[in-house]
Amino acid sequence: MRKITVFVAAILLASSVYIPTAACRDPEFSGTRPPAVAGQFYPSDPGILQQVVRQFIGESSAIPMEDPVAILVPHAGYIYSGQISADAYRQLMNRDYDVFVILGVNHTSGGFRGISLAGYESYQTPLGKVPIDKAIAKALLAQCSDCVQNREVHIREHSIEVQIPFIQVLFPEAKIVPVIIHSPDPEFCTRFGRTLAGVLKDKKALIVISSDLSHYPDYEDAVLSDKETLLTIAGRKPDKIVSVMRDLDVPNLGTRACGEAAILAGVAAAGTLGANRTVVAGYSNSGEIAVGDRSRVVGYGALALAPGDAPDDTGILNRPAPPDSATPLNESEKKILLTFARKTIRQYLTTQTVPLARNFPSRLNFRQGAFVTLKKEGYLRGCIGNILPEEELGRTVGRVAWQAAMKDPRFRPVELEELKDLEIEISVLTPMKPVTDPDGIVVGRDGVLLYKEGRSAVFLPQVAPENDWNRTEMLDNLCLKAGLPAGCWEENATFRTFQADVFSVMN
Repeated sequence: MRKITVFVAAILLASSVYIPTAACRDPEFSGTRPPAVAGQFYPSDPGILQQVVRQFIGESSAIPMEDPVAILVPHAGYIYSGQISADAYRQLMNRDYDVFVILGVNHTSGGFRGISLAGYESYQTPLGKVPIDKAIAKALLAQCSDCVQNREVHIREHSIEVQIPFIQVLFPEAKIVPVIIHSPDPEFCTRFGRTLAGVLKDKKALIVISSDLSHYPDYEDAVLSDKETLLTIAGRKPDKIVSVMRDLDVPNLGTRACGEAAILAGVAAAGTLGANRTVVAGYSNSGEIAVGDRSRVVGYGALALAPGDAPDDTGILNRPAPPDSATPLNESEKKILLTFARKTIRQYLTTQTVPLARNFPSRLNFRQGAFVTLKKEGYLRGCIGNILPEEELGRTVGRVAWQAAMKDPRFRPVELEELKDLEIEISVLTPMKPVTDPDGIVVGRDGVLLYKEGRSAVFLPQVAPENDWNRTEMLDNLCLKAGLPAGCWEENATFRTFQADVFSVMN
């Protein structure tokens, strides 16, 4: 998330002094808009990009509904939001669309107010060029007094660009209409939405509403805020959407949704086109990703708006409560964790994305500490873990697996060709307990956390037996690991012990 945040900040700074020239109402289209964020928000290699999109789509599920007229999708880097985008695009498969109107956000041209249609003939991504539907663009320019052609608003904007590879993979013959809306004024947005619906009537068109959700609360607050936001959007009432967007009474919440204008316009258009049902197809936030930071997150949601008599489907937002106790893991649950740990490492090494930890058995949603240890030919190749039960076990394993492979400071990052030779060992930990006398530490049974003089170090239970250490040797080496002299444990040291369920697999 840091790289994406820095990039967006940089382009905001670079363009903050831009003031658009007089509105260009002459509907001329020429040239190709080149990719601006390939290699940053999504892979620049066409083969890998194709693989990433299909991989995410394959991890999504179709939900029964009539043909959607609009979807809401996020626009962050694929490593964070690609899977949630795929949850929305999955609902379009095996349906007939030939044009996608993408409603984007103005991140880059601070002086622009209005609705901008790009004056290009096509947009390009690593997968090739996708043509702009000039007839629809001209009709919008003719019928919408708020619409202009302004390339400067589009040239560096990522909220539209990141949608295009999904469209290219699933609908390779389709055209697009890129639209950037910059003003969340309800009347302004509703007016455009109704105009858009009139232009799209009787066409095989799909409206793509590009918007991330909450910006920068912590994980727990983001989940609550985003649930309320998605339920409000699902209700399709503009006044209620505006009301919840203005409610920022959450610590560190900068916005409920960065694409508020696109949401208002898209909901108005979809309603005019007959959408009276909303389906929540996916939700996550950057704190749920193996590479994410749970203290400062961005939310991502996937919605589909469709006709139909069935009630709204928002059940995905009602997450089941985790178990209230940690029963022993069974063999199936252990296999799921080992498979997910390897999948996380492999997916990152091949596509620079990571899988979401979801659809696990309920036992793996219990918050529990865990370590992932990587070994190559019997030698340590990486080991990272969380002693404290900070998040669900499945997510903990994915996170520390990635860290063990890529972030252990004692080793260079794992390379793809090594993966087949790595043994992955998972240690699922019991809660820590204080020990007042080191004589009570049992070698082979107890993992040990030593703390002294502001320094600390930990050994898993299996470390001492693997090195043929007795208790004294184990504690001496624990002191050395903490950067203290051997024997430091004998006076004024604090100990905590824990046990571990340890299991492993080669490949």
